[in-house]
Amino acid sequence: MRALVASAKRMRVALGSDHHGVALKASLVEALEAEGHEPVDMGPNSDEAVDYPDFAAKVAQAVGSGDADRGVLICGSGVGMAITANKFDGVRAVNAHDVLEAEMSRRHNDANLIALAASRISPEQAQEILSTFLSTEFEGGRHERRVEEIAAIETRRSNAPNE
Repeated sequence: MRALVASAKRMRVALGSDHHGVALKASLVEALEAEGHEPVDMGPNSDEAVDYPDFAAKVAQAVGSGDADRGVLICGSGVGMAITANKFDGVRAVNAHDVLEAEMSRRHNDANLIALAASRISPEQAQEILSTFLSTEFEGGRHERRVEEIAAIETRRSNAPNE
C-alpha cells in the first residue's frame, strides 16, 4: 500500500462507514496510524448491513465539536454520507473521488470532512486522496470570506425559530 504523506501536524481523524466501507476504512486506519495520526474508528466493524446516517452523524458530531481535526466517511458512493455530515454545524464535507477534488476542497473551502466511495476507488486511490486532504492547507484570502458566509448561513439557520 502507498503510504500517506505526513501532514504538517499530527491529527485526530474520526472515521466511520457503512457496511460497504468497512474494509476500506480499516486500510485507512492502518495508513493513518503508520503516519503518526490518531485515527478514531467510530464503526461499524463488520460488513453486516447498517444505516449510514448513524455513523455519519457520529463522525460529523466529532468534527463539528472539535473532538476530531478531520473526518472520513465511507460508503458505496459517498453521497449519502456527505449529505448527512453537512447537516451538522461546523462541518464542511466533500464527496471526493480524486486528488484534485480533495485538494481544492481544502484550498478553497476549508473542508474538514471527506466522504469516499468504496465502490469507485481502490484502497491505494483512497490513501492518495486522504493524504492530499490531510496535507493541503486552506488558502484563506478571498476564500476566507466565502467560508465565513457559509458559517453565517449556518448560524442564521441554527438561530431561526422552528416553524
